[in-house]
Amino acid sequence: MNSILMTVPVTVKAKLTEKLRARIVDDLTKVIDQMTLELKQIDIDMQRELERSPEHERQIRNFFSNEMAPRQGRRDDALHRKETIEKLALGAEIVQGTTERQVELRVGDNLRDAMNVEILVEDDKIIAIRS
Repeated sequence: MNSILMTVPVTVKAKLTEKLRARIVDDLTKVIDQMTLELKQIDIDMQRELERSPEHERQIRNFFSNEMAPRQGRRDDALHRKETIEKLALGAEIVQGTTERQVELRVGDNLRDAMNVEILVEDDKIIAIRS
């Protein structure tokens, strides 16, 4: 066997533009707002349960604390990412995700070159494919 077909990862990066920054900030703001609303609703539900069963306060608080923790974490993460995006200079390259491609590798090929491929986009248009 002299060759093999292999699936390898491809990193997708985006060049930061005002349009992209606005879209990302808008998406993160929606997440922040949604998590804030859910946290408020959970707090209201907790208060209601505490009024109904004050003798089970510790269990109620533990239960609702477990419900709040992932939402608070997601909210904090979105706030941090929003602050970071707002501070980045235009033209900065940010990782948008990964995809895969198939490549035929032959004896003697450099595996690292085949694995280190990235696509750079600017306002949804591919502007470079790098290896």
